[in-house]
Amino acid sequence: MIQKTFRLKRLGLYVVGLFLLSFGVSLSIVANLAVSPVSSLAYAVSLTTGITVGMTTILTHLLFIIIQVILAKRFEWKDALIQMVIAFLFGFFIDLSLRLIDMWIPVHTSLIVQGLYLSISLFLVAGGLFLYSSTKLTLMPYDELTKVISRELHMPFGKAKITGDVINVIVAGLICLIFLRSFGSIGIVTVFASVFIGKILGWFMKHFHPKLVRWLSTPTAEKDVAH
Repeated sequence: MIQKTFRLKRLGLYVVGLFLLSFGVSLSIVANLAVSPVSSLAYAVSLTTGITVGMTTILTHLLFIIIQVILAKRFEWKDALIQMVIAFLFGFFIDLSLRLIDMWIPVHTSLIVQGLYLSISLFLVAGGLFLYSSTKLTLMPYDELTKVISRELHMPFGKAKITGDVINVIVAGLICLIFLRSFGSIGIVTVFASVFIGKILGWFMKHFHPKLVRWLSTPTAEKDVAH
């Protein structure tokens, strides 16, 4: 019973975190100042093809799985299948959150309001990353790719993360430049946004991670034992 409750808590936290992450990414798109590196490639493909960001997110995450296989020189179909399910869920959440934002949040061209939207999106993305990564379950293909880059290329994880983000942003920017003759919302602000997300995530980890771990395990165990 204790283990079942623990797994349900982790799964629920994972889904909530993934939704917050997707909502933050969608709000950054609406802000039209910067796009999170995790979705910059999907956003660029969406701009050039007209396909929804959610659908291009699924397609780009499939590409990330393929790159993982190439770098690791092995294919584990169970891990790939789990990652694809997560990618489908994340893509669905992005399209859903874009619809919700379209209904509830007005689009503004005011730089102050756009900056406010972007600031809120950074906290949502960092909060979503904090929640979903704290469950220790399988990560999204983009984040799993960072782990593979770190392991196979013998890089520190932080350096592998920065390398992956920069490459993703550069490829996305080139796609926009070639097909749209502009960078859209992809550029130097996107790089700065990723840095701020990392800072906010670090703050969440420092102040809330121990409490979250205790909530996931010890209190539940005590309640189950009491019953």
